[in-house]
Amino acid sequence: MTASSANFLNDVDITWGDGRGKILNNGQFLTLSLDKASGSGFQSKNQYVFGKFDMQLKLVPGNSAGTVTTFYMKSPGSTWDEIDFEFLGNLSGDPYILHTNVFSQGKGNKEQQFYLWFDPTADFHTYSILWNPQRIIFSVDGTPIREFKNMESKGVTFPKGQPMRLYSSLWNADDWATRGGLVKTDWSQAPFTASYRNFNADGCVWSNGASSCTSTSPSLVSGKNGWFSQELDSTAQQKLQWVQKNYMIYNYCTDFKRFPQGLPAECNTS
Repeated sequence: MTASSANFLNDVDITWGDGRGKILNNGQFLTLSLDKASGSGFQSKNQYVFGKFDMQLKLVPGNSAGTVTTFYMKSPGSTWDEIDFEFLGNLSGDPYILHTNVFSQGKGNKEQQFYLWFDPTADFHTYSILWNPQRIIFSVDGTPIREFKNMESKGVTFPKGQPMRLYSSLWNADDWATRGGLVKTDWSQAPFTASYRNFNADGCVWSNGASSCTSTSPSLVSGKNGWFSQELDSTAQQKLQWVQKNYMIYNYCTDFKRFPQGLPAECNTS
């Protein structure tokens, strides 16, 4: 069981970008940048099976069309599990799109997309993944925007057995990111920079084939580490409904054209 109030020097490795990812201020701050030659990215040193993970991000300002900033969890291999936040850039004055997805056993196709109720480039905001055996909750500044429940009883696979690292990247995706690829990256605006701080990982660290959490860990079910059994209370459910009513712009569970044979099983049991 670990609760670390992060220092990027201790918690992550910059894995690509040839110097475009930078850890600053003695590990308190991290930036990723993108230019025409390359983007950049980092990953957590630890792998986790379940936990609550927070990152404060300030997204690329101005004309960010064509760029994608990511914050996600993923396991290795061809039947991987993955929990995604992706921020799709846009022309100045147009809103970012927050794209979420869940993969289990290498299969995704569970996209929900949102506008945000603030300018994510003006200041830092907290993006959180809560992952426990019963559910995955995506939150923004403590407000839940999406819940993906464990519905294995209905034949829906759920991420639970594969250790995942946290990853983040900033890269060029102008073949699809903005208006389906119609709007291209304006390289005269480069370098594009996203900023990070206050990474917090409160989770079960996987090391040498074993989890740091045991069923007898009292902190899993009580106190501030109650994430292991956390669910949405009535106030959180109301916030979730508010976001989904006012800010959700795509939901795979209402895309009947995409699933002419019938919606996925989890869509019929929310």
